[in-house]
Amino acid sequence: MSATATPLLRVTDLKKHYAAPKRWFARDKPAVQAVDGVSFDVARGETLALVGESGCGKTTTAKSVMRLVEPTSGSVRLDGEELLTLSTEQMRQRRRDVQIVFQDPYASLSPRLTAGAIVAEPLKNFGVQAGAEQRERVQWLFAKVGLRPEAATKFPHEFSGGQRQRLGIARALALNPKLIVCDEPVSALDVSVQAQVVNLLMDLQAELGIAYLFVAHDLAVVRHISHRVAVMYLGRIVELADRDTLFSAPRHPYTEILLSAVPVPNPRTPAQRKLLQGDPPSPANPPSGCRFHTRCPLAQAICRTSDPALSERPSSAAGGHWVACHFR
Repeated sequence: MSATATPLLRVTDLKKHYAAPKRWFARDKPAVQAVDGVSFDVARGETLALVGESGCGKTTTAKSVMRLVEPTSGSVRLDGEELLTLSTEQMRQRRRDVQIVFQDPYASLSPRLTAGAIVAEPLKNFGVQAGAEQRERVQWLFAKVGLRPEAATKFPHEFSGGQRQRLGIARALALNPKLIVCDEPVSALDVSVQAQVVNLLMDLQAELGIAYLFVAHDLAVVRHISHRVAVMYLGRIVELADRDTLFSAPRHPYTEILLSAVPVPNPRTPAQRKLLQGDPPSPANPPSGCRFHTRCPLAQAICRTSDPALSERPSSAAGGHWVACHFR
C-alpha cells in the first residue's frame, strides 16, 4: 500500500470507536465505529488524499493520526517510531514533525492574537527561536505563503478567508514539519481562492519536500493536488490507487458512483450519472459482510456474509491498486 519501501507515515489497522453514553434503566447501545481497520502509507513528499461522503471517517482518521483524537487501537508510525505508545509530553515534542491545517480558517485562529503572534506561537511553544531571529522567521513565513510582512500587526478578522487560510498554513510551516494533515483546507473558500491555496500547497511541497495527508470531498481538488487517493466508506478504505489510475479506471462500485457525480464542464458531453440507492447505514450498526452491499448494484449473496479484504489487484501503477470487493 506504499509508494516507497520506507514510508514517512505508516498507519496499520487503525480503529476509533466511540462508546455510547450509559443511561439508567436503558439498554446499552453499540459503539459507533467511526474508523474500523484503516491501513495506508504516506511517502516523503507525497500527497495522499482521503475521500468519501460525509460521515465516512475521513477527518476522524486524520485526527487520529495526530492523536488529536485518541485511537481505540492500531498502529501509527512516523519515521519508524510508534506514536500511539508515546506519553503526552513525548507526543507533544513529536508534533514538531506533524502539523495540521484546519477546515475553518477563522475558527482555528485566536481572535485575540495578531497574525504575527499566531505564526510565532509554535516557535515560542517549542523554544525554537526568540527575538530578532523569531521576527525574521515570521517575516519569511509570511512571504512564503504570499502575505505581506506588514500584515503581521493585523488581527484575523481583518483578513479575507483565503488570507486567513494562508495564515494557518504559515503557522503549520513554522517548525519545518515533515507531514501536514490538511483537513478540508479549501472547502470553506471561494472557488477562485481554492485554486490559489491548492497551488500554494503544491509549490510548498515541491520546494520543501513536505508530505500531505489531504482530507477532501471535492474530487476536482483531489485530482489536482494528490499523488494517490484512498476512498473511504463507512469507516473503511474500499479502494486505494494512484490518482491517474483511480480517476481513469476505478474498480470499486462505490468509487465509480462517486466519480460519476463530478460535474462535466462540457455541456455537449452527456453525463453518465450513477446514483446511490438508499441511505448510508449507521456506523453504530454496520451491515454484515461487505459494508457497501446494501447500496451496491453488483451485490450478491456472498456480499451479505463475507467481508472482502482490501487486497492488491494486478496493476502497473506505482504503489499498486488495492480494492475491497469480491467481484472487482
